[in-house]
Amino acid sequence: MAEPYPAIEPHDSGMLDVGDANRLYWEVCGNPQGQPALILHGGPGSGCSSGARRLFDPSVYRIVLFDQRNCGRSLPHASDLETDLHANTTANLLSDIEALRRMLGIERWVVFGSSWGSTLALVYAETYPTRVSVLVLSHVALTRWDDIHWLYHGVGQFFPKAAARFRAGAGAAHPDADLVEAYAALLESADPATREKAAQDWCDWEAAIVSTDPGHKPHPRYADPHFRMAFARIATHYFRNGGFLEGNQILRNADRLKGIPGVLIHGRRDLGTPLAGVEALAKVWPESELIVIDEAGHETKTPGVVEGIVASTDAFRTAL
Repeated sequence: MAEPYPAIEPHDSGMLDVGDANRLYWEVCGNPQGQPALILHGGPGSGCSSGARRLFDPSVYRIVLFDQRNCGRSLPHASDLETDLHANTTANLLSDIEALRRMLGIERWVVFGSSWGSTLALVYAETYPTRVSVLVLSHVALTRWDDIHWLYHGVGQFFPKAAARFRAGAGAAHPDADLVEAYAALLESADPATREKAAQDWCDWEAAIVSTDPGHKPHPRYADPHFRMAFARIATHYFRNGGFLEGNQILRNADRLKGIPGVLIHGRRDLGTPLAGVEALAKVWPESELIVIDEAGHETKTPGVVEGIVASTDAFRTAL
């Protein structure tokens, strides 16, 4: 069974000016002359992690990571209420990826994405198919309106106590209230205490639904109030706008993935992003392979998930 590679540090990093007063943190690890690979983090708004560097063989791959707009080490940061998110859209993230690729002098790369990162990877590949050699995706999300509604309304039937707290935090009295819109409004409140509580309640919900394991512990990043605020603001910004995607965009444009091999790794117990979505994608993308991890939910640390990702990136190594 493939294991993550040892921890490594970047050999190059910087800030990329992408316009709209945005500067993106980027870093490169592994072999400077190696096979290019891009890692797209989830969230939206979580920022890239050092652990993601370990998913690729550093002796073979030139591993590129960056923090998407307004999160992680990118500036301005969404934890500051004065940071306007109007220019933080999926279309602009695609342009950012292309700007980064050109700046690094990369022609094509293997692209990995997890959760929201898988959405972004798929839309990027459908928009720039000649720039993608391989897709490796985990916890695959299509980010359709129905998927968003399920994540913040429907899946609560499996987590009733957490759902009740989430609804109470939104101040939603009516059963049909849009909780994403409610939290988006609270996060823009002039009252700092209101904003901070809304960010905490949003992140508590995110942590509650990621796993069905009763012993699951929230990710340590949720203890950081700056992370919570940026994550909640960016997530509500994207999801109140349908991920800035058109309808069933990813499946509708799946023919553009023709010729791109891919691996889809998904947990059977992923209740927030049910298996049916990735199964629908696999049916319209013949070059993809779907790997279902029976015991996994929507978290990477479940046994079998990381190993599946590393085995997949290993399989697509090319001779130098």
